[in-house]
Formats: sequence, structure tokens, C-alpha cells
Amino acid sequence: MRFGILSPVVFRPPGQFSPWEAAAGPAELVRVAVAADRLGYHHLTCSEHVGVPVRIAARAGGTYWDPLATLGFLAAHTTRIRLATHVLVLGYHHPLAIAKRYGTLDLLSGGRVVLGLGVGSLAEEFALLGADFDGRGAAADDAIAAIRAAWGRAVPEYEGTHYAFRDFLVDPHAPRTRVPLWIGGYTARSLRRAAELADAWVPFGLPPERIGAMLAAVERPAGFEVVLNPPPLDPIAEPGEARRHVEQFHAAGATMLNIVLRHRSAEHCVEQLEALRRLFPEAFDAGA
Repeated sequence: MRFGILSPVVFRPPGQFSPWEAAAGPAELVRVAVAADRLGYHHLTCSEHVGVPVRIAARAGGTYWDPLATLGFLAAHTTRIRLATHVLVLGYHHPLAIAKRYGTLDLLSGGRVVLGLGVGSLAEEFALLGADFDGRGAAADDAIAAIRAAWGRAVPEYEGTHYAFRDFLVDPHAPRTRVPLWIGGYTARSLRRAAELADAWVPFGLPPERIGAMLAAVERPAGFEVVLNPPPLDPIAEPGEARRHVEQFHAAGATMLNIVLRHRSAEHCVEQLEALRRLFPEAFDAGA
């Protein structure tokens, strides 16, 4: 099993961030990212929302740094850690725009992009952006196939139910024709979508026993990743509790974990990253 980190500072849902993050900025973010890169963590993340309704932000959080700008910035400060969108809302973008923009990031970063994708759930944000909310599921399935067809190709071609393109030059484009696609969500449909169209499932808001039951009901292809989010960990003060949570989610089917750590500062966050690596050396010795 491997470990990635839910990047601090850039996403602050209640109960999953530390007070110091509210006043932190690029310097603190870079310090954590560089340490995670040095220590062999698999990926950093950045989520997407253009605008969160105030009534929802009050209970679920409203801070979302733009993933393309943020991951592009972090790419210049790191060398091997993957750069994961967690997640892009498919309905907000044309799939060829995703292939172009994040393909350029893939080129600039040396092939380190992971595309986390989701269908989306905020009807108000869809309306804000002039996107179709009711038909978002079918459109998302077609968009995933279109991204697969376009990724890393100079003159991509695709003909689907919602999207079609041919005879357009996309330059630059990704340096590879295959990118890891992770599908976010919490429904059985999101898991089926991931197993049928992508490389990983990244559920949220589900207890491990529910995740285990859902995974048992679905046939998954070889190499399929299950990326789970345990509760915030404190490997320095509570190493036993940290190990218990990791083992619990591993038993539920995780092949990779998105880690949130308890910390008092960027410096303390780096210390926690080091402590977690010491606690699970086998996850890092196998390589990122």
C-alpha cells in the first residue's frame, strides 16, 4: 500500500484542517510538498470548486485553490511526486480542454499528472457555470471516454454521445497516451463507473465497512486502485492509533491512502510526514 497526502492549505473542510492553515500561503504549501516529494509520498492533491454556495460552505468548507494553477506551481518545486486532481468536476469542462490543459501540465512535470474526476453534486454551481446538472452522469461517462481518446495525441479523434472532435491540432499535449484516471464519489454507480472506465475509485464520506461491502459486490480489473481517506492521523503522539486506522482501511480494500495529518505548523506537518514514513517503511521502501 502507498500513501499520498491531501494537501494542506489548499482545501479546508471542517474537522480536517488545522488552524494555522487559514493564514498559510504558498511558502508553507511548498515546504510540505517538497518534504513529501523527498520522503517518497505517492501524490499531492488539489480539489476543484469555482464557487461554493455560502450556506454549504458554512458546514462543508469553501476554500478550494484552483487545481491547475496550484499543481503547476508545485510541479516546479518537486521532481517525482504525482500531482492529483481530487477531483475535477467533469461537467464544468470540455474533455478536450482537460486533455490540453492538464496534458500541458503532464509535459511540464515529466508525466506526473493523475486525473481525479467526478460527476459533481452542487446544483447551484452547475447553474452558475451554465452546465447541465440533470444530465451530468451520462455526460461524465462520455467525457471520460473522450479524455482517454484525446490524451497525449496531437490530432485526437472521438465520436460519442455528448462530445465529438476530429481534425484539431492539440499542441502541446501530454508526453504519454495513458494517464491514471481516478473516479471520486460515494455511490455504487461511482464505483461501477470507476471499474468500467477508469483506474481507481476514490470514495469519500463512507465508513470502511460500507466500502468493503461495496467493493465485494463489483468485479474490478487487474491493477485497479482503491484510494481511501482515513480520519486525521497523529503518528508522533498516537502512533498506535495511526496504525490502527491505516490497517482498518487497508482491510477494507485500500491499495492507497489519502492522508490528513494533525499538525500545528508547516514544520510540524513535515515532522508528521517523517513520522508516518518511519511507522510504515515498507510502503515507501517499495518506491513511490
